[in-house]
Amino acid sequence: MNIFGLFSLFGGLAMFLYGMNVMGSGLEKLGGGKFEQILEKLTSNPIKGVVLGAAVTAVIQSSSATTVMVVGFVNSGIMKLGQAIGIIMGANIGTTVTSWILSLSGIQGDSFWIQLCKPANFTPVLALIGIVFTMAAKSDSKKNIGNILLGFAVLMFGMETMSAAVEPLKDVEAFTNILTMFQNPILGVLAGAVLTAVIQSSSASVGILQALSSTGKITFGAAIPIIMGQNIGTCVTALISCIGASKNAKRAAMVHLYFNIIGTVLFLVLFYAANAIFNFAFVSDSVTPFNIAIVHTIFNVVATAVLLPFNKLLEKLARMTIKEGAEESTFGLLDERFLQTPSFAVEQCMTLATNMAYMVKESFTMAQECVAKYSESIDRKIIETENLADEYEDALGAYLVKLSAKSLNESDSQKVSILLHAISDFEKMTDYTADLVFTAREKRDKDVHFSDKARQEITIMVNAVGEIIDLTISAFSKDDVKLANKVEPLEDVIDRLRNDLKNRHIKRMQEGRCSVNQGFVFTDYITALEKISDHCANVAAAIIELNDENYDVHHVMSNRRNNPEYKELCVEFGKKYILPFSVSSEVE
Repeated sequence: MNIFGLFSLFGGLAMFLYGMNVMGSGLEKLGGGKFEQILEKLTSNPIKGVVLGAAVTAVIQSSSATTVMVVGFVNSGIMKLGQAIGIIMGANIGTTVTSWILSLSGIQGDSFWIQLCKPANFTPVLALIGIVFTMAAKSDSKKNIGNILLGFAVLMFGMETMSAAVEPLKDVEAFTNILTMFQNPILGVLAGAVLTAVIQSSSASVGILQALSSTGKITFGAAIPIIMGQNIGTCVTALISCIGASKNAKRAAMVHLYFNIIGTVLFLVLFYAANAIFNFAFVSDSVTPFNIAIVHTIFNVVATAVLLPFNKLLEKLARMTIKEGAEESTFGLLDERFLQTPSFAVEQCMTLATNMAYMVKESFTMAQECVAKYSESIDRKIIETENLADEYEDALGAYLVKLSAKSLNESDSQKVSILLHAISDFEKMTDYTADLVFTAREKRDKDVHFSDKARQEITIMVNAVGEIIDLTISAFSKDDVKLANKVEPLEDVIDRLRNDLKNRHIKRMQEGRCSVNQGFVFTDYITALEKISDHCANVAAAIIELNDENYDVHHVMSNRRNNPEYKELCVEFGKKYILPFSVSSEVE
């Protein structure tokens, strides 16, 4: 092989790896985070975990990606270590699908249908369809399909290029001598492990082995230990990803390593023991891409079948390796590994943002109790909640900024934008519930008591604010536009209540029925309540914006105020929260 042959070899390898990356990325985006959600929810028993792990890996074409996801799930507390084991085993089976696809290049025959199955004949058609979808389609799903087809075409073209580049090596004696070294099982395992660890993909390393098999110089005796080593080498990705993770996440990565090491040792010991007894004739035969796919599949299926009943022992072994110790408190759902699957990462952010929303509700309820009858324990809880909300905003904000730098589809990109606004509003709401506590302290310190009429008026506004919080939380957690449309009209009513209450209290002060201290406390109270409703309206506007695909929130809301349905809702809420003995109860 001359220098140009090497250029062709490395060029083919580059196209192969790039095609696999593009195809996997397209499949992941097309799934929109659904594969990760399936893994997260449907792992009630090990057998189901194996099936799911195999299915998801077969679709996204990467056992490393599946395993890294599982490490992330365990790290965040979404999944228990025992649940992860079945998925990890299944991922090894799922990754064999790639080798079967690549083995199509070795199909021989003259019939039309056999020729049609050869990648060299059908990938140009897929490439043409893919480029049309990528360049002409407007929807994200069609563009993703185009990327999948293009990635597959580039992958197969790279495979053909590598095979053509290495074919002359069959006449090179030095190449044959190198391959003879791999007849030694230990050297073969090491070679497979190192190659896979370097390129971070067992599917790709198996593909390279299949390309080299076209020389006819690779025997079963050399290929089998290399394939075993490739399964060990793929563990490196998960081991790297667990750096800095929780102890359980590290254990999940260790389970992956132990599974492949134990499976390799058992398989090789049994195979070479049987070969010593029965002297298998095929060991010296040359392998084909099809043979490699068979060996790869048999190993992973047999290893899973043998070791699955001992999943508890694998878990115990991992726990013995990574011993118990103090864990730092972190926002586990914001695992850095999820950034590789942006759609799922967005859903995790939505979950935490919804948690923030319920923190607002809890804090608001406690604040009303504290104002009615001051309690130091409630005061402390509300301030702790406010501090926690600050931490949520900082953690979510930093994570969303990282997420926004990823390759997002239009829907996810817009959700990230909305979330960045929403978490700020939720945090501000907890600030105002803390203001209610400060009002409660002032009320206690100055021995302020509201009249029966003032308490009755405040109760009406408190109930209105309670409802707007409930509407906002429901609309946000369910992504319900219909509920979101009710928030702004209610916020208008709350604004009117605030103005009316303030005017009434000023009148009471002017008539000498209320002290200055009472006036200050009363005004601070209703102002904090109204500010909470303002931020509820901001969140609702963001939900409407997301579903209307309109980025100008203020323009959307100003147009809606002229809508008959909007005015009708204003009147409805105005009647529900009418102040007693009010001169004017209508809402403009």
